[in-house]
Amino acid sequence: MGQGLREPGSRGGLQACVREVTEPLVAYASAGGARIRLGVNIAHHDDTAADLEGYARPLWGLAPLAAGGGEFAHWDVWARGLAAGTDPAHPEFWGVPGDLDQRIVEMAAIGFALALAPERLWDPLTGAERDRVGRWLASCLPRGTPPNNWDFFPVLVSLGLDRVGFRHDREARHARLDRLETYALGDGWYADGDFERRDYYIPWAMHFYGLLYAALAGEEDPARAARFRERAAEFAPGFRHWFADDGAAVPFGRSLTYRFAQGAFWGALPYAGVDAVAPGEAKGLLLRHLRWWRGRAAHTSPEGLLSIGYGYPQPAVAEQYNGPGSPYWAMKAFLPLALPETHPFWTAAEQPPAAGLPAVVGQPHAGAVLMRSGGEVTLLSGRQHHSWVRGGAAKYSKFAYSTRFGFSLPADRDGLAQGAYDSMLALSDDDPAAGEPVHFRVREECADPVTGEDGTVSSTWHPWSDVEITTWLTAAAPWHLRTHRVRTGRPLWTAEGGFAVDRDGGFARREETGASALAVTADGELSGLRDLDGTRTGRVVQVMPGTNVLHRRTVVPTLTGELPPGEHWLRCAVLGAGPGQDADAWEVPPGAVV
Repeated sequence: MGQGLREPGSRGGLQACVREVTEPLVAYASAGGARIRLGVNIAHHDDTAADLEGYARPLWGLAPLAAGGGEFAHWDVWARGLAAGTDPAHPEFWGVPGDLDQRIVEMAAIGFALALAPERLWDPLTGAERDRVGRWLASCLPRGTPPNNWDFFPVLVSLGLDRVGFRHDREARHARLDRLETYALGDGWYADGDFERRDYYIPWAMHFYGLLYAALAGEEDPARAARFRERAAEFAPGFRHWFADDGAAVPFGRSLTYRFAQGAFWGALPYAGVDAVAPGEAKGLLLRHLRWWRGRAAHTSPEGLLSIGYGYPQPAVAEQYNGPGSPYWAMKAFLPLALPETHPFWTAAEQPPAAGLPAVVGQPHAGAVLMRSGGEVTLLSGRQHHSWVRGGAAKYSKFAYSTRFGFSLPADRDGLAQGAYDSMLALSDDDPAAGEPVHFRVREECADPVTGEDGTVSSTWHPWSDVEITTWLTAAAPWHLRTHRVRTGRPLWTAEGGFAVDRDGGFARREETGASALAVTADGELSGLRDLDGTRTGRVVQVMPGTNVLHRRTVVPTLTGELPPGEHWLRCAVLGAGPGQDADAWEVPPGAVV
């Protein structure tokens, strides 16, 4: 959403947001309406699947809009496109889905739309067109999918076919649902398959789809629906801690280009009748999140299209599966529009951020400690990793992720400026005689993770076979403390970064003195770190532009040092603060806490 969009504080305002996000797409629709091509596709799936993605993903918002009685002037484009895209004789045919096919993902959005708004997509079709649509959708039901949230996609297709009365193998979905339930970990958490990932796919996929199923199929399958609702109710109180007081969510993990889907869970709760948080609180969490995005117009193109990126157009954020239409997964945030205006979600007064939330919360299933200070949230990460996606180490395995400072992705690994090693301990075994090292390794996978009750998360990692590092991250709001035990069989050069801070407005203060590094922007934003043993030297590194997910140009306060073979301990205290928030804490480092 851009700066020009209406305030999303009312049902009418949110309806207007859907229209204003979606209407720019109409100009990019093909003659038959089945292909919406928003740019050059460089994802690993084919161009036809990418065009289908551009068509289907807006339905996550358009279908709730229609189900709740909201108007949209271009439903004819989508109805015409559905007929064309499922007709093998039409030049815009989407193709037959195979195993592990991106088409299956997008078919789920169509199934969802048929379940919520058949009068817009199904009813305008002829009998022959309906038969083709039904057969095409049903063709995905036996296809192989990855053992993760993808198992929900054929389920959603089946629900859509149920709604329009198209005969298909309804029993096939139960095996998928049974498998999905095996991913439950306890305390409301799921794994996204058999992987060390506990990211936004848990709320915006595992819970979101489970709550859709509970709402749409609960009468037929009440026991399973109850379990989906119960897990969501358990998850909700802890998920509040991922959101800052201004609505920003902690940027963490993959698929960040889906942006305001981060808040979709808060709309799915009332849709499925789950009152784990009061209606006014759920409303506040969702609407503050949407307002935060509304204030960041840089994430849209001049034509009003959602871009690949997070805080601004940034192709480096993309995973290999992101095409030009991928960002419209964000439309999931508009699910509450399917609720009538008399629903408590809409009649309740929007509540401010919950008072009395603890400053520090451990979440063992995520391997994370969440720290709240000055209304901002920092996530300390000690468990997760992802080697398959582009930039996986930066997206999962940094030490800290912040609603204010975000995190950075490497431009390359050659040197500190290219690596953008905020919230990382970067190590090099380059020969120091050749000058400052340029080749670095960082934490990529976490072994033996432990999340303690004292606000500490720890893990062990091996950047080389003869180097073992155990890292402890401890919340000490507004600071966090890092302790590393390094056992190395080789000489190492080390560089440990604090938070990346925006450099565009200039600096009121910049220190590179002895065992500390500090940068304070002209508007008072502070990032700094202190070496608690005095063995390292501070410097402020200007990193490559376009590396941080929130700020286009940044610097990273950094501690550097050298280690001979043997066992060593590195300790530092890290501070990040917004204007007027805890800035004086820099003068009083948390020595007593250490």
